[in-house]
Amino acid sequence: MVKANPSARSAAKSSGIHWRRLVLWVVGLSIVAFAGTVWVFREPIGGYGSVASAYSARVGCSCRFVAGRSLQDCTKDKLAGMEAVTLVEDAETKSVTARFPLVAEATATYREGYGCVLETWEG
Repeated sequence: MVKANPSARSAAKSSGIHWRRLVLWVVGLSIVAFAGTVWVFREPIGGYGSVASAYSARVGCSCRFVAGRSLQDCTKDKLAGMEAVTLVEDAETKSVTARFPLVAEATATYREGYGCVLETWEG
């Protein structure tokens, strides 16, 4: 019977610990870099999110309540790059709310004689 070398086990264990630390450092630095990038570009991201949600709410509302199409069918009308914007309808109030996750939200409501109108929006 051959006994395992205790120093070899210790070296392997130590190597595993160093590898985990390296991975944690890389993940941590990636998170900090991402957060810093979002912070630097927060105004353009917020502006694009506000415009995208307002545009999508208005177009989605018109598609749904003026053209009479289903909301599922109306999602086809979104422009390229607006995949993150989600649409939710409220049939009772005849409105569509568009959300750009964690950034912006806008609602457009159908009004007889006016079509779909955005609710108060500060962009």
